[in-house]
Amino acid sequence: MHHPSAKDAMIDRLKVRIYQILERTDIRDTASQIVDLFIWTLIALNLIAFTLETVDPIGCQYKRYFIIFEEVSIVVFSVEYILRLWTCTVNPDYKHSIRGRLRFMFTPLMLIDLIAIFPFYLPLLFPDLRFLRSLRLFRFFRILKLSRYSASLRTLGRVIRSKKEELIITFFILFILLFCSSSLIYFAEHEAQAEDFPNIPMSMWWSVITLTTVGYGDVYPVTLIGKLLGAMLAVLGIGLFALPAGILASGFSEELQVKHPFKRKRTSKFCPHCGKPIH
Repeated sequence: MHHPSAKDAMIDRLKVRIYQILERTDIRDTASQIVDLFIWTLIALNLIAFTLETVDPIGCQYKRYFIIFEEVSIVVFSVEYILRLWTCTVNPDYKHSIRGRLRFMFTPLMLIDLIAIFPFYLPLLFPDLRFLRSLRLFRFFRILKLSRYSASLRTLGRVIRSKKEELIITFFILFILLFCSSSLIYFAEHEAQAEDFPNIPMSMWWSVITLTTVGYGDVYPVTLIGKLLGAMLAVLGIGLFALPAGILASGFSEELQVKHPFKRKRTSKFCPHCGKPIH
């Protein structure tokens, strides 16, 4: 029978501790809070640097510093990714050293982490393929890493998952209305404005702008039937685009009630005689 050595036991304890810090198994853990704050700050600085690089005077003058900061960030994110992959076997769902890690690699949050670092390494692996350098623009998607460290974004994700069927139905209705309105406006306006409404796909631009009640004014109907159709769609758009907002608001309300059950109990009415809650 194999007995783990003191070195193996120490490595196992270290793995468990790193897992606890990275996955925040205890929200009161000081080390976890420090790591979260550090990653939060690094992601925010990456987004600021990504934005400032597009300003020519700043991007050209401080290009060397931007490159150094990018390399340091990649090292940190890469170490974080490797540590998460190494310690994931602590979780019983991924306890197998190979299959568990492969399954863990394809979880949504790990895919986001991979997208944040992988484009940096592509030009290093394939230096002759110049078009791969444009993939470094995927640095922008590092903002998605905040979903791992933000309770608010995690709550939003749970709300979307819980209301996905209602949202899918709503967006399907919006697509049907978009297709019908594009077809109708094409037949109403094509003869009068062949350039602005040359076909149904091009007419969808007007339908989207009208349904969202933005109304840029670059394309608009001139016939009587087209104007009536535009007025109807503008009114319908207000109501239809309020549906997803209502669904999400309902989901947030349900999520907060589940998250704070004691708060819900405190707001209940109680019988003045027996003290039991009144339903």
